[in-house]
Amino acid sequence: MTRSRTRPAHAGLATLSLAALSLAALFAVALPAGALHAQDAQTGSQEVLAATEWVQPPEEIADAVLAPRYLNVSLNQPSPNGMWFLHQVSDGPVTMDRFSRPFDELGGQFYEPQANRSRSLSIRNMAGLKVISAADGSVTDIEVPDGARVSGAQWSPDGSQLAFYVHTDDATHIHVADPASGDSRQITRDAVLATMVTNFEWTSNGDEIATVLIPDGRTARPMAPSIPSGPQVKQTEDGRNILRTYASLMATPHDEALLEWHVTGQLATIAVDNRRVTNIGDPAMVRSFDFSPDGMYARVTTMQHPFSYIVPVTSFGRVEEIWDRDGTVLAEIDETELNTGIRGAPSAPGVAGDEEEPDRRQMAWREDGAGLVYLRMEPAPEEEEGAEEEEAEEEEDGDARRMDRLMLWAPPFGEDDETVLYESRQRMANHRYSEDYGWLFVTQGGGGGGRGGFGGGARGTRTEYAVRLDDPETRYEISEWDTDEFYENPGSLLMTSGQAGGGGAAFRFGGGGGGAGGHFVEVAGAEEDESVFLMGTVYNEDPLAESPMSFLDRVALRSGDRERVYESSNDGQSERITTVLDADAGRFVVQRETPTEVAQGYLVVGSARTQLTSNVDYTPDLTNAPRQRFTVERPDGFRFLVNVTLPPDYQEGERRPAMFWFYPREYEDQEGYDEGARTYNKNAFPNFGTRSIEYLIRLGYVVVEPDAPIVGEEGRINNNYQHDLRNNLAAVIDELDARGLIDRRRLGLGGHSYGAFGTLNAMVHTPFFKAGIAGDGNYNRTFTPLGFQREPRYFWDAREVYLGMSPFVYANNLTGAVLLYHGMHDQNVGTAPDHSPRLFHALNGLGKEAAMYLYPFEDHGPATRETLLDLWARWAAWLDVHLAAEERPVT
Repeated sequence: MTRSRTRPAHAGLATLSLAALSLAALFAVALPAGALHAQDAQTGSQEVLAATEWVQPPEEIADAVLAPRYLNVSLNQPSPNGMWFLHQVSDGPVTMDRFSRPFDELGGQFYEPQANRSRSLSIRNMAGLKVISAADGSVTDIEVPDGARVSGAQWSPDGSQLAFYVHTDDATHIHVADPASGDSRQITRDAVLATMVTNFEWTSNGDEIATVLIPDGRTARPMAPSIPSGPQVKQTEDGRNILRTYASLMATPHDEALLEWHVTGQLATIAVDNRRVTNIGDPAMVRSFDFSPDGMYARVTTMQHPFSYIVPVTSFGRVEEIWDRDGTVLAEIDETELNTGIRGAPSAPGVAGDEEEPDRRQMAWREDGAGLVYLRMEPAPEEEEGAEEEEAEEEEDGDARRMDRLMLWAPPFGEDDETVLYESRQRMANHRYSEDYGWLFVTQGGGGGGRGGFGGGARGTRTEYAVRLDDPETRYEISEWDTDEFYENPGSLLMTSGQAGGGGAAFRFGGGGGGAGGHFVEVAGAEEDESVFLMGTVYNEDPLAESPMSFLDRVALRSGDRERVYESSNDGQSERITTVLDADAGRFVVQRETPTEVAQGYLVVGSARTQLTSNVDYTPDLTNAPRQRFTVERPDGFRFLVNVTLPPDYQEGERRPAMFWFYPREYEDQEGYDEGARTYNKNAFPNFGTRSIEYLIRLGYVVVEPDAPIVGEEGRINNNYQHDLRNNLAAVIDELDARGLIDRRRLGLGGHSYGAFGTLNAMVHTPFFKAGIAGDGNYNRTFTPLGFQREPRYFWDAREVYLGMSPFVYANNLTGAVLLYHGMHDQNVGTAPDHSPRLFHALNGLGKEAAMYLYPFEDHGPATRETLLDLWARWAAWLDVHLAAEERPVT
């Protein structure tokens, strides 16, 4: 075979050293015919590695990376009337011309000044829109302006219209389309300000769309002073700031002025029929909004001063209020101060924060116009000795010393406008309604509730109740589940959207709303004979023997009688409901796939099936490649899983070079690890993406993807990190060798993010690997001294653990050769782009064999077409040099 080699495009940025490459032996490797793609000479691979412009990978790799899987359709965005499905059409990885558009970095937010929108809307969008008939699968193209990109498509509440963003180089506008004809028209006269608020919202009657516009009389973009006015300043506060290492923080008064300019916009509604604009209040730093069904009131959250230089914008202060149509503030819902870490860790990319639970939980508008509903715990009594501990114990069991209440807050939202609809001594985790608001559905127990009732990970008994709001003293049990009994999950309530719903009532706030409709529980049947539906999945205790089955059950509300309406077959296939179009009539859409047949959508009506999609398997050789999944055991008795993919032409007994790709994860014990494997689906169609390491089988490599469990006591798991890492890899290599699948003298290892961190640790603490590939990693834990991943201790409390887990400290012990890559705008907490250059600097000084590639504008994971192809070209060349084309002992 012949590889395509360097094909310059436009200049990229690459930094590497090949000082040690000249030492590599240029011996040919004796392999079975066609087994491995190896160069006749090493010059081609070395040219690829040294190139300072974009390079292309072997054709067989490029074909796999760019295969148009994005053209395949998944029928999971139904219109509220059940007539259509939305398909947002991609055209593959974003290109560098869009990715490199100028933007301002402000406290973790990237805004494009030319187009007045978040950078995310320019780099994560679609080429077009299609609607697919739910009746016969026929397709209608939605009209989109030439050269424009689209995103954020939302059905109108009745499903008769489709609204979406249209992005051009200079502006973002909202268009509305007729799904039957595909015709569309622009409804915004002035451009949208799509910076902090990146979506819009239909009012429930479908007459208006709410959005944030560029305000009239807006000033010019603030320019940085030509002469600095002073130094950058940061000061500590009293107390301990629990902060991670956040990226792209603001640093100067000019940054503050720039942020305020970018996010100050005019909240407005736009009449869909005549494009009439109604401004709501004065321009403000609008963070999110949610309009009442009639459009007369809105919940509005605005960002507040002061700003900060030590935390991201997401931690800045905010006020949530109720505004009327004129912008008059009727009530304040909540006020949150700037969180600099004193009150708990702020959230940021790669790490969750410690946000306080709001006083009013799961707040949402009632679609009948009655007002706002929410959950609220009764105020706590004055503290008594031991009361706090007693209350915590009772809440853990699902019981509360205080009443948990469902409240209705009616216009004009004064202190006397709140009434209690329902109350319980048990804390309510979720609440939802029937479409006529006659039935209330509450989830209690199971440790639910969390922050605003979004779930929580605690265990216990979870019970789903139905309550008639005209008789709140009587409740009917729909299901009860001990959440420790994983295999007995009764399923989740079916919503009027045709999909299962586990969240709170109409909980769509946070952005520009989330579109109307679909958030009620589906109730069927006449009065006194009403039923609801539970949809879920049955898992087998041995997932390697039997794959999951999906089901839909009807449950009589008053009697609790349960009847199975649908159960999928799992005989050599995987089938699940994606949308229920009419539960009462047994009309729904399912997705069916097998390990060798790509997923297709079918309309099911009784025993009749109509195929609605024509999806394509674009890489059948990868789909049908020989695979093995098996369990290995470490010397300490811990058992874990390994996935192996073999080249299509693999012959039994051949020992091929192998590339490992992994991501270490932490567990407290064997049971905790085993729980993660319970949802495995052996009948699923293989899922490939732009960075699927399995593509290397096309070059003749065996691809090994082992789990990498790090096991220990909670809070001290990393005490065993190096020990478990070594034993995991040794056990896998020994098993693969015993099976005759690999040449253990020619092994590579790679990973991304925490997998890159694990790769370098393996290469400095074991002698197993001749080649490594590590991307967007952290290699020195002293740079994240206040905790990382699941390590809760500070560096000063676990100094030896931090140092022992830092491959930078042991760089002199590196075995093999390592390729480093990093996105130059990596925003992930703990993996700043300087980690790779610092490690490369050390390796270069130690005479180790390394190369480094820094990719412009990329975040925590390569995204652009140019970067992806270039990266694969470097990977393939690196493995050519260090695994395929030489035989030398591993030191």
